[in-house]
Amino acid sequence: MKAIIVAAGMGRRLSPYTDDRPKTLVEVNGRSILARQVDAYRAAGVDEIYIVRGYMKEMILVDGAHYFDNDDYRSNNILTSLFYAEPAMDGGFLFSYSDIVFRPEVVRTTIETEGDYALVIDRRWHEAYVGRKDHPVEEGEVARVDGGKVTLVGKKTMPPDEATGEFIGLARFSAAAVTAMKQRFHQRRAELAGKPYGRAPRFEVAYLTDLLNDLIESGAVMRPAFIDGGWREIDTVEDLERAKAVVSW
Repeated sequence: MKAIIVAAGMGRRLSPYTDDRPKTLVEVNGRSILARQVDAYRAAGVDEIYIVRGYMKEMILVDGAHYFDNDDYRSNNILTSLFYAEPAMDGGFLFSYSDIVFRPEVVRTTIETEGDYALVIDRRWHEAYVGRKDHPVEEGEVARVDGGKVTLVGKKTMPPDEATGEFIGLARFSAAAVTAMKQRFHQRRAELAGKPYGRAPRFEVAYLTDLLNDLIESGAVMRPAFIDGGWREIDTVEDLERAKAVVSW
């Protein structure tokens, strides 16, 4: 099993901690976000790690990992960044944002969820937003689940009170899913270069969830890998301080 971690962005909202290092190397209680992710993956049996680097890329070094470099990170976003690692996608992979920490059992739940697409959805997501001011609930990548399928996912795609949970930025894609994702990505890039895609003002700055919603609309079945906590997003300085009080994994 392999994992692709997208770690190219600058992480401006974590400044000054990101002034001298990539966001994923910011430390939570003495260990970096990236180190905690890699440890969780390896504890769950995922030993093939690929990292998409960008901002201060030379600082991101992990024993045994493989790298893809997105040197155009200032002008693109997560979806385009992920596809720098396209050569590593074949056969299926786990995916994660580089600013989350999670327990190994969250990874195991993702692997064990049936289907070609498994999106990790936290049903207790509201708890992490209590008192969270710099990243309000309206900015969460919420998800709606109907009949055992994810039917909509992403920021500002629905009122928060209509969401089943929050997509945490961890997912599994099978070999069949990879084939569909590649085909749709290249099709949309050819059609929509410089034009809006999903909720993005132009294709180049689209989110992964824009592609996922596109695939859902065409009939792809995405299963929720439900969890109840056991993870944290570290997007702002406030998030970092709050994480220090609860993160031990």
